[in-house]
Amino acid sequence: MSDATGALPHYRMYIDGDWIDTEDRFEIINPASEKSVATAARGTVGHADQAVAAALRAHRRGEWRDTPPEERAAIMSRIVELLSERMDELVELHVAENGVTVRQAMAFHVGYAISHLQYFADLARTYAFETPGPVLGYPTTAAGVVRREPIGVVAGIVPWNFPLLLAVWKLGPALAAGNCIVIKPDEKTPATLLELAKAAEEAGLPRGVLNVVTGAGAEVGARLAAHPDVRKIAFTGSTAVGREVARLAADNVKRVTLELGGKGPNIVLPDADVETAADAALFACCLYQGQACEAGTRLLLPDSLHDEFVAKLIARAQSIRVGDPADFDTDVGPIISARQKIRIAEYIELGQTEGAKLAFQGTVPDGPGHWIAPTIFTGVTNDMRIAREEVFGPVLCVLRYSTVDEAVAIANDTEYGLSAGVWGEDIDTALEVAGRIESGTVWINDWHMVNAQYPFGGYKQSGVGRELGPHALDEYTEEKFVHIDLSRSRDRRVYDLVVPRAEEPS
Repeated sequence: MSDATGALPHYRMYIDGDWIDTEDRFEIINPASEKSVATAARGTVGHADQAVAAALRAHRRGEWRDTPPEERAAIMSRIVELLSERMDELVELHVAENGVTVRQAMAFHVGYAISHLQYFADLARTYAFETPGPVLGYPTTAAGVVRREPIGVVAGIVPWNFPLLLAVWKLGPALAAGNCIVIKPDEKTPATLLELAKAAEEAGLPRGVLNVVTGAGAEVGARLAAHPDVRKIAFTGSTAVGREVARLAADNVKRVTLELGGKGPNIVLPDADVETAADAALFACCLYQGQACEAGTRLLLPDSLHDEFVAKLIARAQSIRVGDPADFDTDVGPIISARQKIRIAEYIELGQTEGAKLAFQGTVPDGPGHWIAPTIFTGVTNDMRIAREEVFGPVLCVLRYSTVDEAVAIANDTEYGLSAGVWGEDIDTALEVAGRIESGTVWINDWHMVNAQYPFGGYKQSGVGRELGPHALDEYTEEKFVHIDLSRSRDRRVYDLVVPRAEEPS
C-alpha cells in the first residue's frame, strides 16, 4: 500500500469540495498483518458542524436539488464509471483495511457497492417525483399534485464491516432524490468511502452536496444524530447504538432509518437437501467471518436430520481455509480488531459454560493477525446467551426442533428480526413457513442474496425503515400535496398541467 518512497497513503476529509486535514490522525490497520496500511484525518465535532453547514448552503443554493433527475442520474453514473475503472485498486484497499477476503471484496463489498450505486442512478430516472391526481367536483372543482421533494441535509453513519456498500445505500438514494449528505465512516475503515468522494469530485458533483467526515462515533456520529440542521439520519450498526441515535434524533423530530443487529434463524425443513443445506449453513454464518448483521447464526435442525446434518456440517467445516485475505484461495480472513477478537472468544467460552457442546473449532494461522476459526456449537437452547446475543463472529449455534411449529416459535423468540432462511424441497411449504417468520428478509434455499431491487431492513429491534428497492427514495423525500382550485380558473395551461389532456369542467 505504500508509495515508491515507502510512505503510507494519507486520507483527508472531504468537506464543501475541499480536502481537509488534521494534525491528529487515525491509523488504518490491516487486521491480517496488524500493520498500518494508511492514515486518515481525525475529524472533530467542529468538522461535523462545518460539513453540515456546507451541505445546508448547497441545499439552499439549489443547484443539486433543482437539477433534473436525469442529469443527477448522469453524474451518479459517471461516479459508477470511475469506480469501475478503479475496481482492482478499491478491492486491494478494502482487503487491506477491513480484512475481507479478495473473493468476497470483488463480489459483495466493492462489486455490490458499484452496482447498487448504478441502481440508484437508474431509479432517479424512473421515480415518481410528481404525480397528478384526479379532478374533484366536491366541495369545489379542484385538482391536486403529490410531490416528493428532497428533505434537505441528510447524515449517514456507516460501520466498518461493509463501509463502501452501506455508504452507497445511504448516499445513493439521498443524491438521487436531490439531497445533500454528510457521511461518517467508521474510523477503522474510511479509505474506500474517501475514494468514492474523489470519484464524485471528478464526476462534477457540486460542492457541498457530498461531505465525508472521519471521526469517532461517540463524538462526530453523536453530533450528526443530534444536529438541528440535519433533517434525516441513516444509521447502520448495533441495536444499542441505534437506540442512542434514535434518542438524539428525537430531540428535533429528525427522520430516522436504522438498520441494526440480527440473530438470523436458518430453518432446515425435514425434506431439505442435506448436502446443499449443510454447505449453505456455513456460508450463511461465516461469510466475512460472521461479521454481518444478517448472518445466519442460529441453525434449526429437525430431530430426523440432526445427526446426519451435523456430521456433514463438521466434515465441510474442516475444509474451510482460514488465512491471508489477499490470497484468492482463502475462505475466511481475520476479525476486524483485537478487541473484537477478544469479545468473540469470550462468547465461545460462555457457550461452553452455558452447557453447549463445542462440536467443532477450526485452526488459525500462526503469527500476527486477529484470527477466530469457524466454530460450531451443538446442544444449544434458545435461552442461552450465545443463541440470543449477537456474537458477530464465525460462531454457529445448532438448535434442535421436533415440529415445524416449534421451529417457527424458536425463530421468532428473539428481539431481532433482520434476516432468516428456510431450506426445503417443497417450495409451497417453505413459503408458508417464511410467511410466519418475523423478519424483514427471508431467503428460501439461499442466503446473503441482497438485491438492490428489493427492500432491506428489519422487524422489531433490528431497525426502522427500509433501504434498497423501488421505494428507497421515499425514505429520502418529503411528500407534499399541492391543492389547485379550478372553480374560477379558465387558464387552460394550469388545467393541462395538473390533468393532462382532460376535459375542462363546464
